[in-house]
Amino acid sequence: MKKLFILAFALGSFSWLSAADTAAGKAAYDVSCKKCHGADGTPVAAIAKMMKVEMRHLGDKAVQAKPDAELKKETVDGIGKMKAMPQVAKDADNIVAFMRTLKK
Repeated sequence: MKKLFILAFALGSFSWLSAADTAAGKAAYDVSCKKCHGADGTPVAAIAKMMKVEMRHLGDKAVQAKPDAELKKETVDGIGKMKAMPQVAKDADNIVAFMRTLKK
């Protein structure tokens, strides 16, 4: 039991190594996502109208209920009429972490 506790503690102490960085996510979001999804996750009406789509706020319950892996995939591969954004693949975890801060 003691060994299990030590192992769990050791693994937990290094969780920061893989933790997503919301500040880096915001920076990447501002460069690649903000022009369509707005600074605070509110869709840019002109973009939605031009694309003839209804875009959800990124803080919406339906968006926030998606698992991180799904949000990451949609961020990189696109969804619906959203084009793929392979250039954000390296920052996708951080972007998703930032998106989580937009929760309503």
